[in-house]
Amino acid sequence: MADVRLLVVEDEEHLATGIRFNLELEGYAVEVVGDGKAAMRRLAEPPAFDLVILDVMLPGLDGFAVCRKLRAAGNFVPILMLTAKSLPEDVVSGLEAGADDYLAKPFELEVFLARVRGLLRRRDWARNGGVAREGVLQIGPAEIDFEAFEVRRDGAVHRLTLLEAALLRLLWQNPGRVVTKGEILEKVWNLAPDTETRAVDNFIVRLRRYLEDDPKEPKRIVTVRGAGWKLVPD
Repeated sequence: MADVRLLVVEDEEHLATGIRFNLELEGYAVEVVGDGKAAMRRLAEPPAFDLVILDVMLPGLDGFAVCRKLRAAGNFVPILMLTAKSLPEDVVSGLEAGADDYLAKPFELEVFLARVRGLLRRRDWARNGGVAREGVLQIGPAEIDFEAFEVRRDGAVHRLTLLEAALLRLLWQNPGRVVTKGEILEKVWNLAPDTETRAVDNFIVRLRRYLEDDPKEPKRIVTVRGAGWKLVPD
């Protein structure tokens, strides 16, 4: 797995050293930087990384800011956030900033390694699922390419984060069925189904911008009041 490249962004030297050591034991190629600005510089250079392990409490530029800047710049590398903050609102803030998973310190090594493996599997699943092998998924005039993490419509290309792709795939796998917020929180965000957050609503709004003729009058991703959302096939 030495061809799988991970970037660790952590300012606590002893923790960064331990993380690197254990990831290298797993066979990954690992680089470490100690602050947010250094991470932005490194991620702007080739070759690309397969996963970023990003601490929130960083000097200069914190992890939330790094995540937001990466996504705004069109970099959709999977991100696992690490932080001492574990309140639900902190988890949601990280996910809304564009992170793909969230782990609170202190953490068990096996849990951490499982999250890393899980994100890498989800990356491969999204890129190499049945839809990608057969071609692109068509929803109205929009083409969804899970392998490229793109929605193409009317000449425009919209890049998808791993979580956006996972949410869109969950809806596509259940055409015409109401998918509840709790189900989405569990299957896409790995959160408790009763977590209080508007993150799902915000992601639905973003997907509608990619798929709908008029996002304010959605015909394809429809809200079922008090229940959830469903994808209406053409």
